[in-house]
Amino acid sequence: MTKTNRVLFLCTGNYYRSRYAEELFNHQAGLDGLRWHAFSRAVAENLFPENVGPMSPFTLNALQAKGITPGDAVRGPALCTVDDFADAALVVALKDSEHRPMIERRFAAVAHRVEYWNVDDIEFLDPPTALGKIDELVGRLIRRLQTSAP
Repeated sequence: MTKTNRVLFLCTGNYYRSRYAEELFNHQAGLDGLRWHAFSRAVAENLFPENVGPMSPFTLNALQAKGITPGDAVRGPALCTVDDFADAALVVALKDSEHRPMIERRFAAVAHRVEYWNVDDIEFLDPPTALGKIDELVGRLIRRLQTSAP
C-alpha cells in the first residue's frame, strides 16, 4: 500500500474517535473494493494514562454492534509524527476547533494538508451521536474517493 491510497485520521488521544473512523473506514472500504487504507494517530503531545486499554470501550462496542472486528484492536494509542503525514495522501482531523491549534503548533509545515471534520469528544457529545456522525462522514469520504478514483 503506497501513500497515494492511505488516509490518516487524527484526534486528540487516538483512543476513541480516530480509532473508530480508522476501523470503520477500513471495513467499509474493504466491502466496497476501495483500494484505500486508513490509519490513525493522536495529535496531543502526550498520551493519556487515564485511557485504559488499547481502544475506547465505546469504540469497541460500536464496532461490535456493526459486526466489525477491529483489525488493529490490540495496538495502543500512538502519537502522530511528521512521517505519518508523509505516509498519507489524505489527512482528516476529527474536530476543527480542538485539533487545528494542536496541528498548527506541532506540524506547522504540513498543517495545510489537513481536512477538518466537526465531531465533538465525549465530554461534549454522547458516544452514539458522535459515532453516528463519524459513520456519516466516513460514508461521504468513501463515496468521494470512489468518484475520484482513476
